[in-house]
Amino acid sequence: MAKKKRKTVYSGIGGEAVLEGVMMRNRRYYAVAVRKPDGTIDVKRRKLKYDPHDAIRRIPFIRGIISFVDSLRLGMDVLSYSSSFYEEEEEETKMDRALKKVFGKNTENIVMGFTIFCSIIFAVLLFMLLPYAASELLGKYVANQSLILLTEGVLRLVVFLLYVGLIALSKDIKRLYQYHGAEHKCINCIESGRPLTVKNVRKTTRFHKRCGTSFMLLIVMIGIILCFFIRTDSIALRVIYRLLMIPLVAGISYELLRLAGSKDSIFLDIISAPGLWLQRLTTREPDDEMIEVAIASVEAVFNWRKFEKRHFKRKTKDSSAEAVADQVAAAAEAGSESGESSTSVAEQTAAYSEDITADTGATLVAAQAEEERIVPDADIFDDIDYDEDEYDDQITIVDYKEVSDDTYVMGPLVLPEDEDKN
Repeated sequence: MAKKKRKTVYSGIGGEAVLEGVMMRNRRYYAVAVRKPDGTIDVKRRKLKYDPHDAIRRIPFIRGIISFVDSLRLGMDVLSYSSSFYEEEEEETKMDRALKKVFGKNTENIVMGFTIFCSIIFAVLLFMLLPYAASELLGKYVANQSLILLTEGVLRLVVFLLYVGLIALSKDIKRLYQYHGAEHKCINCIESGRPLTVKNVRKTTRFHKRCGTSFMLLIVMIGIILCFFIRTDSIALRVIYRLLMIPLVAGISYELLRLAGSKDSIFLDIISAPGLWLQRLTTREPDDEMIEVAIASVEAVFNWRKFEKRHFKRKTKDSSAEAVADQVAAAAEAGSESGESSTSVAEQTAAYSEDITADTGATLVAAQAEEERIVPDADIFDDIDYDEDEYDDQITIVDYKEVSDDTYVMGPLVLPEDEDKN
């Protein structure tokens, strides 16, 4: 019997890995959580400098180009912030003083913009013009234009895969890829309806359709396809057409990635497959400390409890009398060890008391956590769309286990009659 596919719900959040940390973005806010050298977690939450709901950012294909540029700018910003915790203090150079004298307060923005510009130029030279130049050499010996274009496409794909594979050999990049895996696993945990705890995040997959790796691979593959429609004898025009094609390719790739990440179909699964395969190189399984950092970043910008309550209302299936008795005994034992009744334990965790089983009438409650989950400081929630009455940083899920594909038990079962006795 085939295993039933787990229900997933699109959350709209996304992010990226940074040096010893994770950035998460949701609506108009983003947060960067970094594990500092002393072992503590620093969380910075900021409002985006632009409105993601602007009319121009909703136009299909155009929004992909804008999103690509925005992601580059934000990525450089958060990467610079995370690396600041690990940079050794250096004396200001003559170049630094000269730049500050010329640009003043805008020096950092100017330097960042120049860095992004150089990164784009490097990418164009390495992944587009180098394969093109190599294929042109083949043209001296082969007259078939289609074969030359196919060779260019294959070379472009090989160069991209070699680049991704080679940088993965670096020790620092391996850790970055682990944080990349933690970012994906947190999003998958939320979108599959599991409470966001280290234990649950660890059980989820590190692969996700809405990934920057998949986006870059789509750009390469769609670029290869579109190149077949560019037929001209002028070398200059061929180069110009390829450069002008970049925004179009980015727009098409973004729309496909957006569809693949929010909808399910055989066609979209086929499109997503190469990107998911490539993520075997660009993601690694994170350790628990990395997961804690990713959770801290998510909780600074996203109310996963409200999301779970809205989209994942679950009920337990039939339980035998013996199983229920075991659960009740576990709850009673937990209460006796702490000097409290099982009812008082339920009262302390009332945030989860709304889940009622269909057949036993038992209340699902969460026992007090065995290990404290990382929760950002209270001031991180200022001006954010959270229902603070429901948010309790003292309550976490423990003994969260999967009963079947769509059934979960969160902590011990406490029968209503036990509450009446008290």
